[in-house]
Amino acid sequence: EKAERTPVWLFRQAGRHLPEYQAYKKETGCNFLQLLEDPKHVAECTMQPVRRYNLDAAILFSDILVVAQALNIEVTMPGGVGIQVPNPLASPAEVATRVPKNIDVQDKLSHVIASVKLIKTELDGKVPLIGFSAAPWTLMYYMVGGSSKKNQEVGERWLNEHPEESQVLLDILTDTVIEYTSAQVDAGADMMQIFEAMGEFISKESFYKFAMPCMKKIADELRRRHPNTPLLVFPRGATYSLADLQQVGYDIVTMDTQTPRAATREALSTAAKVSTPPNMMKQTSGVQGNFDVKFLKAGASTPEQVEAAVKDMLEELGAGGLIANLGEGLSGQEDPALVNAFVEAVHSVSDKMLK
Repeated sequence: EKAERTPVWLFRQAGRHLPEYQAYKKETGCNFLQLLEDPKHVAECTMQPVRRYNLDAAILFSDILVVAQALNIEVTMPGGVGIQVPNPLASPAEVATRVPKNIDVQDKLSHVIASVKLIKTELDGKVPLIGFSAAPWTLMYYMVGGSSKKNQEVGERWLNEHPEESQVLLDILTDTVIEYTSAQVDAGADMMQIFEAMGEFISKESFYKFAMPCMKKIADELRRRHPNTPLLVFPRGATYSLADLQQVGYDIVTMDTQTPRAATREALSTAAKVSTPPNMMKQTSGVQGNFDVKFLKAGASTPEQVEAAVKDMLEELGAGGLIANLGEGLSGQEDPALVNAFVEAVHSVSDKMLK
């Protein structure tokens, strides 16, 4: 269906950059991970940006590592260094001794499923709700390396030196992600976003050998179970794979900040002409992204400069078949006034382009 204007939401739209989020944390006395444990907190944090900005979607307030937690892997947030796995798998033997072969996500992740239901009630049809999960490689990266900031080579080393145990771990993670995302859809999520957040730390060869088969299995199974639920994917740092992700069934593929815009559209179109994509519409996938978040940092731009950069993005990408978003998530240093300028500019500029 032809859009009247380009829809827009933002990676990490809830949380750190919002004064009301900081006030809510203070009021509740909860840190980020504690907020995630209570559906009332999750719903409030999910709703905050939807109240403040004229967004076209809400996204579940959660974290990529809840799946690791559900598999008995401890996750901490000591502050200032990002989220961490303090006791990563020390050896391949620990895949068998520390990671359960399967879990009941309705039990282990029941708080997330309850959160989705509560958010849907609170949204009351205002905008759709995007659910999400980390992709298997990204989960493995943290489970064996422990941090996004250090030990960045450990995951790739496992793939090269311990391919069998790595595959066992990835298979467990793939099945868990399928059950978790499917449960979110059953609870009311309208779309599903898969985040391959650590695509930067896997070689291209390993991505296609190990990560892509997991992504394909997820798309295949979610399409089988939920044929009318759009699937979005973001291989941050590995966007060379976007046309291939289209060809395994993702409806929307996401560009990071470095991804060339026009060349991406062309690659998707070319691939779809060679072979019909198995996505919902059986046609070229839409794209998502890839506004540079640096424009939104406090003091970095004026609203007029943000609008000019939005205009450049929309002229390069075209306003149709696009979900406007960022090339990476909000960091917490952004000015809400500039974030609002971005959202409003997407709507106003695209409205003129699509008339």
